[in-house]
Amino acid sequence: MADDEKLEPEIAVTDRTERSWLSRLGPGLITGGADDDPSGIGTYSQAGAKFGFALLWTLLLTYPLMVAIQMISARIGRVTGKGLASNMRAFGPRWIVIVLVLLLALANTINIAADLAAMGAAIGLLLRGPEQLYVVALGAFSAILQICLPYESYARFLKWLTIVLFAYVAVAFVVPIDWAQVGVSVVRPRVQLSADYLTTVVAVLGTTISPYLFFWQASQEVEELRSKPGEHPLRWVSSFRAYRQLDRITADTWIGMGVSNGVGFFIMLTAAATLHAHNISIQTSADAAKALAPIAGRFAALVFAAGIVGTGLLALPVLAGSAAYGAAGAFRWRNSLSLHLTLAREFYSVIVAAILGGVVITFCHLDPVKALYWSAVVNGLAAVPVMIVVMLMGTSHRVMGKFTISGILKFGGWTATALMAVAAVGMFIPG
Repeated sequence: MADDEKLEPEIAVTDRTERSWLSRLGPGLITGGADDDPSGIGTYSQAGAKFGFALLWTLLLTYPLMVAIQMISARIGRVTGKGLASNMRAFGPRWIVIVLVLLLALANTINIAADLAAMGAAIGLLLRGPEQLYVVALGAFSAILQICLPYESYARFLKWLTIVLFAYVAVAFVVPIDWAQVGVSVVRPRVQLSADYLTTVVAVLGTTISPYLFFWQASQEVEELRSKPGEHPLRWVSSFRAYRQLDRITADTWIGMGVSNGVGFFIMLTAAATLHAHNISIQTSADAAKALAPIAGRFAALVFAAGIVGTGLLALPVLAGSAAYGAAGAFRWRNSLSLHLTLAREFYSVIVAAILGGVVITFCHLDPVKALYWSAVVNGLAAVPVMIVVMLMGTSHRVMGKFTISGILKFGGWTATALMAVAAVGMFIPG
């Protein structure tokens, strides 16, 4: 690869990653923002409404573990120049990859349905009108966005859309909160051994560390690679250039997952300070927005509802796109959001099918709590084997060359995998 190295001298590096800290943020920030989708908002709100401040510790626990597994996924994508499914196909039996991708697509479609239902209900709060019509319009808009918008514009749109997540941080400062009690609950949490408490812990873990996030961030690193002329997978570039990119991935992932877990923390905090304090139980994120109005005021409720729509617009492309990247990798289809529809029909067909499937499920009037539950179950079942394979690939010289993971990152990845395995087993403990 001597010719490739000549194209990338160790001096006068001029790519955007060196010019501003904001340009260093991309795949990690978008992935972290998408994790706080309407389904996640519903889970965090339920946890806060049920148990007050007692579960805030879970989001402090998941932060470093989530960073580890997402960073490893991103590194695999950037080092190899291929997404997770493509690497899995070359690393192990093809049937295992197909089973994992099918589980991913199923979980994502159910998740899309739950998100669309919550978004439709939230728009109904803001504008009134038929919620189902909003669901169809939102699904169509998301699909058209992914098919028609060039990748760079698309990625820039998603990056700026993460700003809407800070609406939930703002809401927390509108309502009265006993910060001393919050601090005590975080430092000395009162862990309960009740089935309801443990089930909620599992739900929080499942909605925070989900396999679609691994596939998405790895694939977006590949998209970033393809979008810059002269860039190559890190296995084939100079060590100086490679380690600059790994530093960028590190910063991007820490910030992106910080946004994810930080916003989740404030959602749970707000629900605890308002809904739990008034003994109000909820089922969905839209229920939380409705319940906030008489307690925290109409403004807080509207901000919460608007945030649901914004986060949904961020999450839908990630959910549908990660399923498409997984399927394309498993079946060797051409895949890129930069490709025209005629050049990647199979890839885009999965995106459309996932969103259409989500829309159809909403017409079946599926119980939102059951939708969240089954999405968490399938995600939990898929997460563990996917994480095991990701860790094996991340430590494989055949896959990563000289960039195999080690040290704290390796320890964090295996710890996250073990935690999710325990959570998956916990789903089947009779309550």
